[in-house]
Amino acid sequence: MSRGPCLLIDAGNSRIKWALVAPDGSRLHAGAMDHLRDEGGQPAPAGLAEWATLPRPRGAWISNVAGRAVGERLDALVEAHWSGLSRIVVRACAQQCGVTNSYATPDALGSDRWAGMIGAHAAYPDEPLLIATFGTATTLEALCADGTFVGGMIAPGFALMTRSLGEHTAQLPVVEGGMADAPRPGIAFATDTRRSISAGCALAQAALVERAWFDLQDAWKVPVRLVVSGGAAAEVTAALKVPHTRHDALVLSGLALIAAQS
Repeated sequence: MSRGPCLLIDAGNSRIKWALVAPDGSRLHAGAMDHLRDEGGQPAPAGLAEWATLPRPRGAWISNVAGRAVGERLDALVEAHWSGLSRIVVRACAQQCGVTNSYATPDALGSDRWAGMIGAHAAYPDEPLLIATFGTATTLEALCADGTFVGGMIAPGFALMTRSLGEHTAQLPVVEGGMADAPRPGIAFATDTRRSISAGCALAQAALVERAWFDLQDAWKVPVRLVVSGGAAAEVTAALKVPHTRHDALVLSGLALIAAQS
């Protein structure tokens, strides 16, 4: 098999991240874009102009949790740039790259969560982990030091929480995402409605993560590293009162390991 670079694509619900990595795992190029828009049946190349300058990859490894339409547009876009390029749509399985999946139906686990756990286990080997990802949804994964995924949690994401208050109440405004001047922990009470919503939702997210972290340490009787990532990580981690490590490329790192193994 060719030992050329690998194209990695992480299509989430809000954005698409990609990277081109060398056979040794080093990153050659990377970028991100908003979701592709279908105009006249053609995939829009906005945000991917750099692809035209890249060397031909040996294949593309894709994690897509954004649905079939996004997957079809990505497929067409890859084909337009590199005709005939092999494309592997990653799905969770029972065991891969040192991580064991305890989901009752292993392939029902989201491919982004699976790749993220593989990336986290490799980044922090032999450590028990709680992985918190703050995207459209907030997801938590409990990962033993030996790589066993014992289970997780899914909750509405920070932006989804703030937006839903405005959309489902008569007198509250729609707050899109966070606010840089939201009150910090300790003095979290705001004097205007928008900041009250932002602060309340940030603390709700932080409380979920802190409770899960404390419960996991009580159950396992060992220190657990809290690893955080995602587009809303800054808003939520500002409210966290427990130690944490930020890593914003867990999914792409996991995809690189999956590609290397294959």
